[in-house]
Amino acid sequence: MLEFLKINLNKIIVHRVGNKSLDEGYKLSDNTIDLQHQPDLAKVLTDYFLKSFVEVPLYNFTHVTNIELNEIYTVARNIFGGPKGFVKESKEIGKLLYESSAHPKIKNGELYVAYFKNCLLDGVELDAIGIFKSENRDTFLKPEFDGSDYLLAIEEGVNINKLDKGCLILNTNKEGGYVVAVVDAVSRGEEALYWKNEFLKITPSNDNYHATQHYLDACKNFVTNQLEQEYEVNKTDKISYLNKTVEYFKKNAAFEEDSFLEMVFEDKEVIKSFTKYKEEYVQDTGVELEDNFEISNSAVKKQARVFKSVLKLDKNFHVYIHGDKSLIEKGFDAKLGKSFYKIYFDEET
Repeated sequence: MLEFLKINLNKIIVHRVGNKSLDEGYKLSDNTIDLQHQPDLAKVLTDYFLKSFVEVPLYNFTHVTNIELNEIYTVARNIFGGPKGFVKESKEIGKLLYESSAHPKIKNGELYVAYFKNCLLDGVELDAIGIFKSENRDTFLKPEFDGSDYLLAIEEGVNINKLDKGCLILNTNKEGGYVVAVVDAVSRGEEALYWKNEFLKITPSNDNYHATQHYLDACKNFVTNQLEQEYEVNKTDKISYLNKTVEYFKKNAAFEEDSFLEMVFEDKEVIKSFTKYKEEYVQDTGVELEDNFEISNSAVKKQARVFKSVLKLDKNFHVYIHGDKSLIEKGFDAKLGKSFYKIYFDEET
């Protein structure tokens, strides 16, 4: 788990990187920003860069043949090895980002390379390198009082409430490709792939967070997309399966596949169907689904948001189903020509 209670922004430099396919070029600074005499700026920047890194997945740098050939890994190793080369290596990062920005939809923007002290990972204090990019500009109104009236000016700038792209490289597990936390606010389209795949070249860590995340993803896809192709299931059945899945992950510290399948799917034929789907899922996605692992609470919290427990009835009603599906009964009123649900309960609160 990442924590920033003691973190200190030690140094930062700003470059500007354009789109290579549009031949926009890049502008690289020669000096770092003076933070010693601007403590308020350091505080604002730290908050802007790091507030999006709460409960994010972790990755490692990778390369098909040799980790030493991963350019950002090598740059990070050089910075951790000798802080005096920070400016030179930050320029190298700018050039590498430009080379990776070849898709015509990639926006130009400011590149910030930062060095942090006292970043906590699972309670251990570590140095960290931050690489951040702001791609979107916002329009701001600036009211000014001239002594008798207020005037309004229009200015453009970076909205510090939302980071577009960023990564934190933590100085641990050097041999395994370091530990890398990533934020990418743009998650759609081919151009969104360049930050992780083309620029950083990272792969998900083999950790409990990803094990939890991947298994929840597979279960959600099975229930929402596959199950109705093999069995007669209605929306309440699907919601029940999804609720029981989340309930298992919330109530247990460790995942054990056999007990999970018995609790959630119960029926032997449905369990058999899921087991087959799991094999196909692994083949299609290349993601391994572990049979046993410690459950990550942060991954459960994040994934649970996309598990729908709402039964939408036309535009009139939303029914939230959190428990026993046997207490809700579906029927059809031939006289009215409409479907209906009966809901059974003991007391009203």
